[in-house]
Amino acid sequence: MQVSHYVIVPAAGVGARIGTALPKQFLKIGQRTVLDYTLQALLSCVTIKHIVVILSPSHELYKNQLDIEDKRVSFIYTGGDTRAETVLNGLHYYSSVVRDEDWILVHDAARPCLQLTDLERLFKELEQDPVGGILALPISDTIKQADENERISFTRDRRGLWAAQTPQMFRYKLLREALMQHNKDMTDEASSIEKLNLKPKLVYGSSTNIKITYPEDIDMATYILKAQDRYE
Repeated sequence: MQVSHYVIVPAAGVGARIGTALPKQFLKIGQRTVLDYTLQALLSCVTIKHIVVILSPSHELYKNQLDIEDKRVSFIYTGGDTRAETVLNGLHYYSSVVRDEDWILVHDAARPCLQLTDLERLFKELEQDPVGGILALPISDTIKQADENERISFTRDRRGLWAAQTPQMFRYKLLREALMQHNKDMTDEASSIEKLNLKPKLVYGSSTNIKITYPEDIDMATYILKAQDRYE
C-alpha cells in the first residue's frame, strides 16, 4: 500500500529570543515572510500531499502578512501552550483523512532554508524504516558543560552527538501515541518517540537548514536564500 506524506508546521510561538514585537515567523526577508519561505520550500516537494500551519489564536491579526495561496496548504488558529500540544492539534486536524501508516513530517516554521534534496534524502532513507527519523548533523564544535555560575564545569565528548533539525518524520499512529503519552517538556517530536523505547534514525541534513532564533540569523538566512536563488 502506498503511503502519503503530510506536514504539520507548528507556528504558534512568539519567538521571544529574537527580540522583536512581531513573531519571527512573520518577519520579512526581502519581500516575503520567514513562514512564506518555509512553505515554499515544503511545497517544492510534489510528494507532500498537504501542509497544515498551526498558528496561535492571537495570530489572526497577522493574516495579511501571509502570501501563500495553495490548495495544499491550510492555516488553522488552534496553537497550544506548548509545541507538543500544537502538534497534537495538527494530528487531530488530519484525523479524518490520514491513515495510521501515513507519514507525518513536523517542520519548524522558522527554518526557511530547507532544501528539496534534504527532503528527498529523508524520504528515501526512511521509506522502509519501522520507526522514522529526523534530519540532523553531527556536532563539530567542542562542547562545554556549564555550572550554575556559567563557568566551564567540564568538556563533553562530542563523539556521537548530533544537532537535531527538522523535518522530523514519523507514522501518524506512532507519533500520536508518543505525544499523547509523553508530551511534557518535549522540545521535539523525536524525544517523545524515544520515550516509547524506540530509536529514531538520524539522517544527514544540511548546515544551511538553519533555525531563525536570534537577530543575526535573519542575515544568515538572507545570505543562504540568495545562494539558493530563492530570495525575493
